[in-house]
Amino acid sequence: MKIIDLRTMRGPSYWSVKHTKLIVAKVDLEEFAGKWSNTVPELGGRLMQLFPNIGQPQPGGMSGGKQAAKRPPLDLDQLNDGEPLGHVIYHIALELQRLAGMPVYWGKSYPAQEEGVEYVVFTYQEERAGRRALETALEVVETCCKGEKVDLKPIIDELHEIREDEFIGPSTYSIVAEAASRNIPYIALKHSNIIQLGYGVNQKRIWATTTSNTSHAGVEVAGNKNRTKDMLKDAGVPVPRGTTVYSEDALRDAIDELGFPIVTKPLNGNHGKGATIRIMNWNDAAEGLKAAQVYSRAVIVEQFIEGFDFRLLVVNGKLIAAAKRTPAAVTGDGSRTIQQLIDAVNKDPRRGVGHEKVLTAIKADKHTLDILANKDLTLESVLPADETLYLKSTANISTGGTAADVTDLMHPYNVLLAERVAGIVGLDICGIDLMATDIAVPLNESRGAVIEVNAAPGFRMHIAPAEGLPRNVAAPVVDMLFPPGKPARIPIIAITGTNGKTTTTRLIAHLVASKGYKVGFTTTDGIYIQGVQLQTGDCTGGQSAEFVLKDPTVNFAVLETARGGMLRSGLGFHNCDIAVVTNVAADHLGMRDINTVEEMAAVKGVLPRTVRKNGWAVLNADDDLVYAMARTVDCRVALFSMDENNPRIIEHVEGGGVAAVYEEGYITIYKNSYKLRIDRAAEFPITFGGRAGFNIENSLAAALAGYLAGFDRDDIKTALRTFVPSGAKTPGRMNVYRFPKYEVIVDYAHNTAGILKFGAFMDATPATRKIGVVSGLGDRRDEDTLGFSRIAGRIFDEVVLRQDSDLRGKTAEEIKALMVRGLRLDKPDLPITYIEKEMDAIDYALETAPEGAVITLFTENIAAVLAKLDKYETSVATE
Repeated sequence: MKIIDLRTMRGPSYWSVKHTKLIVAKVDLEEFAGKWSNTVPELGGRLMQLFPNIGQPQPGGMSGGKQAAKRPPLDLDQLNDGEPLGHVIYHIALELQRLAGMPVYWGKSYPAQEEGVEYVVFTYQEERAGRRALETALEVVETCCKGEKVDLKPIIDELHEIREDEFIGPSTYSIVAEAASRNIPYIALKHSNIIQLGYGVNQKRIWATTTSNTSHAGVEVAGNKNRTKDMLKDAGVPVPRGTTVYSEDALRDAIDELGFPIVTKPLNGNHGKGATIRIMNWNDAAEGLKAAQVYSRAVIVEQFIEGFDFRLLVVNGKLIAAAKRTPAAVTGDGSRTIQQLIDAVNKDPRRGVGHEKVLTAIKADKHTLDILANKDLTLESVLPADETLYLKSTANISTGGTAADVTDLMHPYNVLLAERVAGIVGLDICGIDLMATDIAVPLNESRGAVIEVNAAPGFRMHIAPAEGLPRNVAAPVVDMLFPPGKPARIPIIAITGTNGKTTTTRLIAHLVASKGYKVGFTTTDGIYIQGVQLQTGDCTGGQSAEFVLKDPTVNFAVLETARGGMLRSGLGFHNCDIAVVTNVAADHLGMRDINTVEEMAAVKGVLPRTVRKNGWAVLNADDDLVYAMARTVDCRVALFSMDENNPRIIEHVEGGGVAAVYEEGYITIYKNSYKLRIDRAAEFPITFGGRAGFNIENSLAAALAGYLAGFDRDDIKTALRTFVPSGAKTPGRMNVYRFPKYEVIVDYAHNTAGILKFGAFMDATPATRKIGVVSGLGDRRDEDTLGFSRIAGRIFDEVVLRQDSDLRGKTAEEIKALMVRGLRLDKPDLPITYIEKEMDAIDYALETAPEGAVITLFTENIAAVLAKLDKYETSVATE
């Protein structure tokens, strides 16, 4: 078995709109092609022995009802009855991730077009782990089919490591999950651990539990333990006595002043790193100094305060939670060794690797061994019955400690104290460590003290304590970042279709910008922020959409969305406000396993399915496949049509729907029984006096989207009248150059549907001779190339045939033969001049065209062609 194609979806896609994080793979089953699980002897038994829990029901009630009927867990009965091996593979890939602490459950498989090849699709939590799980699932299934042994431990360990490397951590995750529950979008920023919540100008950012609101000064104060202690002491907060040392001599002086027990910790430390508590003798003190100086040359030495370790969490000036922390420990039974006791504690199902579960497994590291050595113990020592041994000097959850929620036990004095401390230090999210014998007694009466103040405190002890009530401490963080009435999103209008989507995108972006919005938009030409092109090339995929949504200056996004991005990695957003589908036609068929127009419609149909419930899907009622998308969406639908008598429009409007139609030469909005005429289409420069029917259609879609977005009639009319097509505004889309002798049109028409509509424009365009400079595309099906060239042959009186620089899989001779054949299907005597290079072909056309001719350049290199014509225009003007 081998993987022949592997893609990672990061947003809504052709394979699922709901499940956005997907591994999509084509798997060649090779020698196992056509085999099912029941045709391989003992396969079911071997797999169930390796994965005894694979048949367990999904959490959250997913084991019952429709979901279970569609995709039930894999069990021995199913394997023995017979399941396709692709189905088995995705179940194994999911179970491998679950065994490594990544709870993923959804998947599917189905045959690919090639014989013996299966599509395997399943969810992942961490992308790298999902890919590795797929590779291992293939190895496991193939090995079991051959009856050979499988050792799962190394791969589970590897997946655990990947999870720990990639997972954003429980604290960050809790905030992200809370935001997502409120429909606040998030983006993980690359090359950092920063998460963006919200879009554009409304975004906020978090890094662990620091936020966009976190004061840099507050973080600096908290990071300097001496400064923190001095500020708290001046404000009347109980703190332990202490000093800062840099050497053993200074340490000895500090001990002479403070006496034992003491604590050593780095001046600029956090999360308990380098700290040693309850030091009772000089040797331990010297070791504590060394441990602290790993993190900071300056080391705080202070008196050890007797009592329990408490962590108080303050968010936005309010105490949110309190936890009593206990270091990792074991209790002897008089028979088992310390290592055996540790192993027994780690069998607790709540303990896992790193942040995988509520508690972290205890590791006997060097720090633990040092503690044991100081007590003349080893891991093989047997503890007396009921004797408790602390294995760490700090109570951090990440080193195996436990926490019990004590929020409801807090004395009001201590609540006020915590809130004052957070304000004194200046932190929006503040973790306060204090030692006290009883949190229900005022700190000043229990002889306790504030030990430390932390920026970016961990949340795990509060959201999943070992004892007591879990606290949703992420909710007040999101409340602080997005208080009531503050939006997190920006409006998003997304556009897809086979033809017209770039022009429609630019029309809508122009309309939105004309009302003063700071627009970010993406097209096949590039990414534009407030009218400035920041990226060039085809920018219609998910990464380009994220580029716009991450920009902190943008307050309105208009996103062209092509099929390539949806098939490659999914959409760059989960929801939009308005989705426009211009049309669906035969183009790019046979690529990425999309072989029919109906399958292409399913790809394009992903976009309207992402519209929020009270948003709008703007659909072309003249296109059967686009109109059918209305049945798949969960939002409101608006239609547009070039035919005012289209029965679909009439029925829709009579039912109270909204539509845009081309009637009596006008772009008109229909709502109920009312007509709102925007303007005569011939007045819009983009329609070339009404000759360019395809741009009337694009104007309909743009006007309707603008109307639904809340723009009034005059706004829409003005925008459409002021949108002038040019090489700068609409590169490669109906760019017209009028020279003294002839006219040149530059366009990007590259499929049969597009050139058919262009042909209608040319039929209405007078010319002494119509000359086309055209080429074929090597990655298109032969029938598509023949269809395109046949229409071109009908349109033009003369053709200059050229080649693209990228032949896309065919030879130049193959493309030439197909194009010549198609061009002459209806005009056997059509004059064809073959000039391979595009610029040479254009030069020939410009030099030989007669007066009054119209030359059409269907171009590949838009920028170079426009630059050439601009230069030619300048030279003609100076003659």
